[in-house]
Amino acid sequence: MPETPDTDPTRIVADADVLVADLIAGGSKTEESETGGDPESGTAARGALDAIRSHSWLDLLASDQLLDDAEAVIAELADADLAAAWRERIDEERVAVDHPAGDHPALASAYRGKAAHVLSYDEGLRGPAASASFGSRLNLSVKTPAGFVALFDAESLYEAAEDGEYSGPDRDPRT
Repeated sequence: MPETPDTDPTRIVADADVLVADLIAGGSKTEESETGGDPESGTAARGALDAIRSHSWLDLLASDQLLDDAEAVIAELADADLAAAWRERIDEERVAVDHPAGDHPALASAYRGKAAHVLSYDEGLRGPAASASFGSRLNLSVKTPAGFVALFDAESLYEAAEDGEYSGPDRDPRT
């Protein structure tokens, strides 16, 4: 039986739908159409990504293909200037991951970047069939942003993954 690849719980991937909802947080009509009509989803995406951005020892992983997908949706829902500005900023924030063309961008980013978590609104990635198909090939947790926020414990994760005592968030998530 193949060995499950090692993953790092401090490495996280946000699927394109979560990246878009984070940018358009606040329950706008465009956000509701992108996230299945749930006006709270943008707030949850913002909360999840702010939790990640608030800690320098957490990495947000994304391939170019993943960012291309999100940028295209932002350009369609808002405008090309906002999409370009968002892309410039996210390119600086993310840890770049390469993967073969044709792979699912979020799953491939997680696999190639050894991430332990994927945030997604895609029910096909979160359901039992997906978990069964990952099997022993991926040691991966796929959650909605709200699910991630509900379970995220920065102090426990820090103590398990880093040396020293957790002193709280060390970055402003809005800069």
